[in-house]
Amino acid sequence: MSHPHVGWPFPLGAHAEGGGVRFAVVSDVAEAVEVCLSSAEGEELRVPLTERTFGVWHGLLPGVGPGQRYGYRVHGPWDPARGLWCNPAKLLVDPYTLRVEGTVSGLTAALGYRGDPAGPRSEVDSRGSVPMSVVTVRGGPDTGARPDVPWEQTVIYELHVRGFTRTHPEVPPAHRGTYLGLAHPAVISYLTGLGVTTVELLPVCAFCPEAPLLRAGLPNYWGYSPLALLAVHPGYAAVPGAEVQEFRTMVAALHAAGLEVIVDVVANHTCEGDIDGPTLCYRGLDAPAYYLTHDLTGCGNTLDSGSPTVIALITDALRYWAGELGVDGFRFDLASVLGRPRGGPFDPAAPLFTAIVCDPLLRTRKLIAEPWDATGEGYRVGGFGVHFSEWNGRYRDVVRDFWRGVPGVSQLASRLAGSSDLYAASGRRPWASINYITAHDGFTLRDLVSYNRKHNEANGEGGTDGTDDNRSWNCGVEGETEDLAIQRLRSRQARNMLATLVLSTGTPMLLAGDERWRTQRGNNNPYRLDDETSWLDWSTDSGREAMTAFTRRLLALRATTPALRQPEFFEGRATPHGTPDLVWFRPDGHVMQLGDWRDAHRQTLGMWIDGADVRSHPPPPTTDSWLLVFHAGSNPITVTLPSPEYGERYEPVLDTRFPEGVPARQRGRRPGTRMTVPARTLLVFRAVRG
Repeated sequence: MSHPHVGWPFPLGAHAEGGGVRFAVVSDVAEAVEVCLSSAEGEELRVPLTERTFGVWHGLLPGVGPGQRYGYRVHGPWDPARGLWCNPAKLLVDPYTLRVEGTVSGLTAALGYRGDPAGPRSEVDSRGSVPMSVVTVRGGPDTGARPDVPWEQTVIYELHVRGFTRTHPEVPPAHRGTYLGLAHPAVISYLTGLGVTTVELLPVCAFCPEAPLLRAGLPNYWGYSPLALLAVHPGYAAVPGAEVQEFRTMVAALHAAGLEVIVDVVANHTCEGDIDGPTLCYRGLDAPAYYLTHDLTGCGNTLDSGSPTVIALITDALRYWAGELGVDGFRFDLASVLGRPRGGPFDPAAPLFTAIVCDPLLRTRKLIAEPWDATGEGYRVGGFGVHFSEWNGRYRDVVRDFWRGVPGVSQLASRLAGSSDLYAASGRRPWASINYITAHDGFTLRDLVSYNRKHNEANGEGGTDGTDDNRSWNCGVEGETEDLAIQRLRSRQARNMLATLVLSTGTPMLLAGDERWRTQRGNNNPYRLDDETSWLDWSTDSGREAMTAFTRRLLALRATTPALRQPEFFEGRATPHGTPDLVWFRPDGHVMQLGDWRDAHRQTLGMWIDGADVRSHPPPPTTDSWLLVFHAGSNPITVTLPSPEYGERYEPVLDTRFPEGVPARQRGRRPGTRMTVPARTLLVFRAVRG
């Protein structure tokens, strides 16, 4: 190894330099670090890193090039009571590697101890049983111009790279379930035709199953078990070793179609899990620099968001994904953990958040927080800083409750209007509320109206996994049924929730496959099931096609109606029409009063939105106003249309009684008209003046 003195800064990881590669890794607790090169014949060359600068062990190896497989061995203290787990018998992945090859094939070899995590360390060499890093040249196919969709126009579609195209009939078999599968023209045409603007990918950085799954020989299908935050997950590549190029190709194809790409970032814990999990990277390098001593995630070792080592790793990873891989934003899993440095109280101005929003590249990307962790302290919906949008779990719960028949409309009104109670005080806009009914974690839309309880037997955990707080209603029968009346009711309930979601103020997020009437057969936590339970079903039948057509109709209505996707909160301000920007109505056509909001028995609400003062950019071409009627009661109700000051004619636009939402009656109705609204129905009218 060449040993020229090198000052700071220089990049971490493995980077070409002077006819060789400089390897650099952080460890404050190490007494010595070796970089270990693996030959094509399986032989290992160990080379000490003798230079140390500001806690970084580094050295230049001449003659090394791209494709070289390597890892680190760390010599140092073994003192589990103090959180020190150095063990040179364990080959470690480079935290900054851009490629990972292989997986854990022998759990015993990967463990850093002999039987007892607090006992003596194991002398079993883990090489050959654990993943390795690969020297990689940066660059690849151009990722294209970013669509930069304004927040107020954004419609998010959460999908799994593998599951989305695993059975797609138009995707070549070799590309199904891969990055190239998602880039296929038929798939992109489907996405653009549906009307979404932004795909949010479940984790696509390199991940590995955690210890319980490894012991059971099962995968972590969802991928919420990261190994290397900068490496693209190799399991979704059509050609082994081409994951970076294929990912960039996918991003370019989506960008060319005007679709944004958001990636789900798991920066709160790693696949090493708790102390009896495998030693693959961080634990063996410098556990105190990476992990808290207590768990906030329910998943095992929690990364310490107050550690400079962790802050640097996460921000460097985000810059790589945004700057070189072309992604348009990030959804942060269990993001409250990132705001709890050293595991303390949540702080929206925590060091990691500050580092992200002060970065000139990262602050230009869409930033979405999942605003909770596994503790009560971590539930922080509405509590993040102005740069972050948030998954709004309160929206999900209120809308589910309303349509399953829980009376009361006060909370519903707040959620329909953009949740200003959560986001206005902090200076955020309505689009900070990521509204959703379903997500990867929980029931699909079809299961939400088909099951009263979870059915997770296939997960092999005795039904102890997955939430019991589903707020679902099976419409009278648990699971699938041949009863046509129940089938029709379930479809209507699904349309009610979809329409509520898409037409609410805020940013809607749809779960991939809901529009195709996908079921997981009542499983609300199939994180380990890489099979038909989790894959999207692309077969056709009338029910799937009708739900897809209904979703397209909804998204087209939202896209062409700025009044239904306003970028500012309603204020009750007078508009050019002389009416407030938002008015709530009782079924009798009168404006809701304070006592009406306190009526806990109400199941019907009218929402009138004035279109004359919509502050969109550019200004909307139409000033039409809109009337939405939400009725969740089990019996029909008589509704009186509002007086002429709100509309001289009310033209029916959407009716959830019908499979594609097209109203049976197309003619407009006059103000004051009394009409019967059937049970469990959502109606949309264009309120026309003149």
